[in-house]
Amino acid sequence: MSGGVLTVILNYRTAEMTLRAAQAALAAMEEVTGEIVIVDNDSGDGSEDILRDGTRGWPRTRVIQSGHNGGFGAGNNVGIRAGLSDGARPDFIYLLNSDAFPERDAITKLRDYLGAHPDCGFVGSHIQGEDGEDHITAFQFHSAWSELETAAQTGLVSRLLRKHIVPIGMPRSPTRVDWCAGASVMFRHATLDQVGLFDERFFLYFEETDLCHRISDAGWHGMFLPTSRVVHVGGASTGVTEHARKPAYWFDSRWLYFTNRGGRGYALLTTLAYLAGAIIWNTRRVIERKEDRIPPYFLRDLLSHTMRSLMPGATASQDTKRAREAAR
Repeated sequence: MSGGVLTVILNYRTAEMTLRAAQAALAAMEEVTGEIVIVDNDSGDGSEDILRDGTRGWPRTRVIQSGHNGGFGAGNNVGIRAGLSDGARPDFIYLLNSDAFPERDAITKLRDYLGAHPDCGFVGSHIQGEDGEDHITAFQFHSAWSELETAAQTGLVSRLLRKHIVPIGMPRSPTRVDWCAGASVMFRHATLDQVGLFDERFFLYFEETDLCHRISDAGWHGMFLPTSRVVHVGGASTGVTEHARKPAYWFDSRWLYFTNRGGRGYALLTTLAYLAGAIIWNTRRVIERKEDRIPPYFLRDLLSHTMRSLMPGATASQDTKRAREAAR
């Protein structure tokens, strides 16, 4: 069973790398019915022209302009809504980061897995860096308990809360997951029809987690497929790395995600849980003379953002609007 695949690649000021990703995707779609749509997310740096020139003459590939940088989810929604050029409906939607390069059979394996498992709503690839190191991209959902465990970074706490640890390691066989990173993931179109596309209130981060949570709530499940392999540079278009100071829109997205799951009170609880874990970690760090593992300014930024979000009249969407303007 095989269906048409619409591959969506979102570009933001990484035109040359996006062309590399699209070229790898085109090779991986040699035996796959469907097309590639590259969305330039209002880069404003000449990317659109570079992409159009670079893909001129390519089969089954087109470039479109979003017209507005609404973030990762909004940009991908533009590509999904564009559909196939002949108006036909794709069976599957494959999202590929502009800095990710699938192996030749990576897309085929995702498509075939979804085709063979009609109760599966999405499936993600095994991701590794250019240095060959595995990237952890298979996860459980975030919760107040997971925030406590993440901040505490202490063996006893992790053992007590092992069912709430967000990263699930590197599975070596097909494994059910709550969500997976959006660098290389394929969705069943029927699933997206049921739950909707990305929530465009998210500018960047947590949008794929939110979407996967809605998919789970609707009765579908997700999978991690280690035989579908993709090389990912990571951080190329955002400039945000694991240990860098988090930008305002990261905190906006975090707050929005948790308010979506349980309201403002629950979002506040997750912040308090993280701060409690940080107290455990910092106590341990001082006693054992360890280097700090919490990113610079993170606790201060988390607390100030939470307090601002709780102020009368403040909402996560207003914070996100300010962050979108600041990111331009």
